[in-house]
Parts: sequence; structure tokens; C-alpha cells
Amino acid sequence: MASDGDIPPGFYGPLIETTARVVTWNVWGLYDAWERREQAIATTLAQADPDIVVLCEAWAKESDSQCARLARTLGLPHHAFSGVPAQEDDAALSGVAVMSRWPITDRASQTFGDLRAQYAEVGGPRGPIQVYGVVMDAWWFDESQARQDAVRALLAHVRQRQDDRVPLVIAGDFNADPDSDEIRMLTGRAAVPSPGLSFYDAWATAQPDLSGYTWSNANSFARQLLWPERRIDYIFTAAPRRGGAGHPRDATLLGTHPAHGIQPSDHYAVQADLRY
Repeated sequence: MASDGDIPPGFYGPLIETTARVVTWNVWGLYDAWERREQAIATTLAQADPDIVVLCEAWAKESDSQCARLARTLGLPHHAFSGVPAQEDDAALSGVAVMSRWPITDRASQTFGDLRAQYAEVGGPRGPIQVYGVVMDAWWFDESQARQDAVRALLAHVRQRQDDRVPLVIAGDFNADPDSDEIRMLTGRAAVPSPGLSFYDAWATAQPDLSGYTWSNANSFARQLLWPERRIDYIFTAAPRRGGAGHPRDATLLGTHPAHGIQPSDHYAVQADLRY
């Protein structure tokens, strides 16, 4: 430990001052006036101008998909998607998509118990970014054990595949509150399942004084489930990285108000500006 008057060591080196903007959003598939909602989603994302977007409960059907539709208007032409049969339409898939302004140089889809993940390595202008888009299928209050098991399996995989020289992002819908054991394992507030790997919670880092509820009873689509208000959607970034790569500098919620006369989704989106 440094003594009084000592200059702390330059642990990160010179800090990266440029940023990449990442958004994660559960867009609620083909439910409830989905075409109008999709227009509202596109308008909201266009205003945010993100570099990388993780969509949960995105849909794909025959030769059409939500990725392809949004790519045409958002300037995010590169995307990876994997899905399972949709509950709301047995002719469609519901899944996780990673959309990017920059080329996707590697991709893979994995399942870890009740968690589904779409991996994409993004070849950005200042080096690669490793991105895992995830959705947790264990969504009720009493399914914490299933969520914990899934997080352990995900992190064991991520640790083996990570490149600790580049930003590593895990983003999506975890269906778990920040004080749950499954989320605390990610942020180092509980025993980590993969020692040497822990994450910033972008919202808690950049907006520690705000609730950041992504499931809000101000949203009529969410209110019908009779849940309390919750923060269950996250952008996590691995730490530490040289230059502070991936460190969250800012965070905000998107989709909190109707667009084109309709609420875009039952979830709000999380946006984070990360050092990159």
C-alpha cells in the first residue's frame, strides 16, 4: 500500500478517453402490436446512435428478422443471431442478437443451463471487443438457483475464451436484481466462480445514486405482471484492462417514454458509454 505522499502507481497506464456506445434491450419479440413497437424501437435506437446493440427476445422468421429490419435504418449492418422457437408464434424464432457498426469477425451461440448466449467478436477501429449477448430463461423469483448455476457455467466459459488485453462485455436480460447472488457473483460482491474474472456493472458504476429500473410499473406493458420495480437488464464489462478499456463512463435508460404513440417494449433499455 502506498504511504502518505506517494503517487499511486500507474496501474492502468494512460487512460483511454474515447468511448464506444453499447445498448442492451429486451424488445419483447412479436407480442402486442409488435410492428408499431418495432417502429418505436427503431426511432429510439436511432436517436441514441449506438455502436453495438444487444437485443433480447429479438425475432427471426423465414427470410426476415428484426436484425435485418433495424440494420437498414440504424447503420448497424453487422449482426449475429441465435434463437429458439418463439412462444408467441410457432413459425418464428426468439433469441439474442448482437448488432454492430463494425464487422463481426467471430461468432458462436451457446447455452448454459437456463441462459442462452450469442457471442460476437467485433473488429472495431481501435481493436477487437468481445461481446456476449445473453438472456436468462429462468425468470420467476424462486429460480435463483438455476440462474446461479447458469452464471457459473457462463463465466467458466468466458474465462477460458477471454483476451484480457481487450474490452469484454456481457449484456442482456438476467431476470435478477443487483443484490441477488447470481449478480453479486459477477461483480465480486460474492465469491466469484471463476477467480481472476470480475465485472463492472455499468449502471452501478456510472449512476450509483439512481435506481435504473428496467422493469417499471410506469410501463403499462410491465405493470400487468404485478412485479415490483426491478433492475434486471445489465451491461457488464470485465476489469481490469490496460488503459481502463471497457470502464463505464456514462449510463442512461432508453425507451422510457412512448414513441409513435406506443411504449417500445415491456423492458427499458440500458445504454453505456465504455472506454474504448
